[in-house]
Amino acid sequence: MVIIRADEISNIIRERIEQYNREVKIVNTGTVLQVGDGIARIHGLDEVMAGELVEFEEGTIGIALNLESNNVGVVLMGDGLMIQEGSSVKATGRIAQIPVSIILF
Repeated sequence: MVIIRADEISNIIRERIEQYNREVKIVNTGTVLQVGDGIARIHGLDEVMAGELVEFEEGTIGIALNLESNNVGVVLMGDGLMIQEGSSVKATGRIAQIPVSIILF
């Protein structure tokens, strides 16, 4: 017969609570509504900025350009062949940048 000791259970629970990681990560995410011709329509991404880089769950990067009230138009920076309707997208918080210098002239 197994004897349940309340003090052991209490100590185990207390240790787990003390070791609990309280870190919360807020991520701006959306869902692919439609994809084709290098453009993806995304529902969600409520806080995305114009020109912000977004990352699809299969790794493709895109640039959010068309910000509408009910969806976001994203230009794909790859072939996007693996992107499917219903897959998730997350905002990166980074605006697309192109480095320039006098050397380029």
